[in-house]
Amino acid sequence: MSDTPVDAAEVEHVAELARVDLDSEEVDAFAAQFAEILEYFEALDEVPEVDADEELVNVMRADEVEESLDQADALENASETEDGFFKGPRVS
Repeated sequence: MSDTPVDAAEVEHVAELARVDLDSEEVDAFAAQFAEILEYFEALDEVPEVDADEELVNVMRADEVEESLDQADALENASETEDGFFKGPRVS
């Protein structure tokens, strides 16, 4: 058994799935790199769990109903209107 958790056969299998041709030196290099990546994942197991707040707090302001512009006031400064609506350039 090798000293790395990823052996050459696994690297060759992944390379085949990715349709990548690797020579033996590249296979060895990738096996070592995969082993390092797996060590980083093992380090995540050592991170302690953090208690999360269970209750969400609304930090936004409350909704308030306010009076808005009537249709005539909204259309007052429009360059073009048609049947009480804004009219924009034709797109097609």
